[in-house]
Amino acid sequence: MKNTKQIIETARRLHIAVPGLNVPYPPMVQPVIAAVRDENSFALVELARVEWEKFGAISLETIAEEYKRWSDERHVRLHLDHVPVIDEDHKPVDYIDIVKRAIAAGYQSVMVDGSRLSLEENIRATADIAKLAHAAGIPCEAELGAVLGHEDGPMPPYEEILTSGLGFTKVEEAGRFVRESGCDWLSVAIGNIHGAISEATRGQVKPQARLDIPHLSKLREATGIPLVLHGGSGIQKESILEAVQSGIVKINVGTEIRQAYEAGLKLGGVEMGRKMLYESTRAILRDFFEISGSADRIETWSD
Repeated sequence: MKNTKQIIETARRLHIAVPGLNVPYPPMVQPVIAAVRDENSFALVELARVEWEKFGAISLETIAEEYKRWSDERHVRLHLDHVPVIDEDHKPVDYIDIVKRAIAAGYQSVMVDGSRLSLEENIRATADIAKLAHAAGIPCEAELGAVLGHEDGPMPPYEEILTSGLGFTKVEEAGRFVRESGCDWLSVAIGNIHGAISEATRGQVKPQARLDIPHLSKLREATGIPLVLHGGSGIQKESILEAVQSGIVKINVGTEIRQAYEAGLKLGGVEMGRKMLYESTRAILRDFFEISGSADRIETWSD
């Protein structure tokens, strides 16, 4: 069976989207895995630091234990998402310790986010985590550019972000970053935005983002590695599918499935939440990403 790095590389070559499905509440893990399995798709089940700090995930170990109860390695792997060096509240994070804990807990890939640092500091922080990950035999994801949305306070109007290229990953920096940091996958900013996480805004509908595909194509040429799109919820389907043809492989989806689960909780408790989450996740895999059956294609493809 292919390891996680080989799976993502295979998906890149086949232009298959690999959703990263965020699970900020432990009861979300089982229905998400069931949905991926029942669509015969492949996805990453993932957890970000903010989801145990500001949602209900409890800890990275809690989600790892729940994942192990339902794990189906043909269809899913466990990924540590967004461990910032400096967090959304502008506070330093003990990111090295968190990654070490994740490796010990059995996460099969990890992400460090040094995007709030200078280029040189981001390279150094990412290189440290890449060495840890590679020593454990797993891949490291990094971020370059500013995917907005997690910060406290109002975000600039979306059209201003898109037309000005505010926070976009710079092509001239991307190649150097990949070479010097040793990261395996790179999260890029090309018009995508995160879902809001503050208590006041986390239930709101995200602005419908669009993607700068020509800019993405330049980043693909400059880096030569699988690229990642954070903030996948709310982006037009046509933009997503075009992005997958232009270098994006992993696409994070958090807001949409979390809100489905939370809506179910309000209607009928945990079981209704799990049911609505399962149905929503299957629909996203089948109708939005169009990856039903992708597990077969990934498993059987050889270079």
